[in-house]
Amino acid sequence: LGAAEVELRQAAEEAAARATAAEVELARLDGELAEARRRRAEAGADEAAEGDDRDELAARAARLEARREALGRVNPLAKEEYEAEQERLEELAAQRADLEASLAELQALRDDLAGTVERRFADTFAAVARNFEEVAATLFPGGEGRLRLVEPEDEGEAGIEVELRPAGKRITRLSLLSGGEKALGAISFLFALFLARPCAFYLLDEVEAALDDTNIARFVELLRRYADRAQFVVITHQKRTMEAADVLYGVTMGADGVSQVVSRRLPREHHRTAAAS
Repeated sequence: LGAAEVELRQAAEEAAARATAAEVELARLDGELAEARRRRAEAGADEAAEGDDRDELAARAARLEARREALGRVNPLAKEEYEAEQERLEELAAQRADLEASLAELQALRDDLAGTVERRFADTFAAVARNFEEVAATLFPGGEGRLRLVEPEDEGEAGIEVELRPAGKRITRLSLLSGGEKALGAISFLFALFLARPCAFYLLDEVEAALDDTNIARFVELLRRYADRAQFVVITHQKRTMEAADVLYGVTMGADGVSQVVSRRLPREHHRTAAAS
């Protein structure tokens, strides 16, 4: 649009300039012709005007006529076309100003949104990191865990590194731990997220499948610790996890071969016995 505006404006200006030059030149030629006729009439038919050469004037008139023809035909609508193009140019300029204002507004909104995202991410990460240290201390007695921000590479996005130190080991990344330790680290991270953004209930599907009995007891202790804050729905095949539940739901097959859902509420005394064992 900008290039088209410039071309149209240049064409209009050139046409107006040519028309003006042609009108001025034509007026000047008419004036010179009238003056030459007047002087010829005053001098008489047989005497030439003093200081004028008829052949020279004729040659000059021929040259001027050739120049006039070289200017081309005058466009009588050049002024109207110029005004129309000028109006179009002003309209396009107004549209361009509106677009630039919209772009500036979008830029401001993007910057504000980016600042809000960064601020909320920093607050959430700080809360999750604190909770992760607390939960990791429960699942790794004598050990510790922490979350660390990883600087982006090649202008990418920043990442989060999970670091754990089981008792008697050095601090290492999650990828270098055993299967059970990885599961405990993942559970620690999940509970850290739960505590940072609490909900009414959480669904855990076979999260402790890779744990042994000792670590399952720690996982059950973690559930009991936060059971007053939310309701945990755990899908599991582990006996110790089932023993710690308040209510059990399962699917069994009756004597007629039809599957049916059964439920059972466990007494509190059973929970204390299971926790003590």
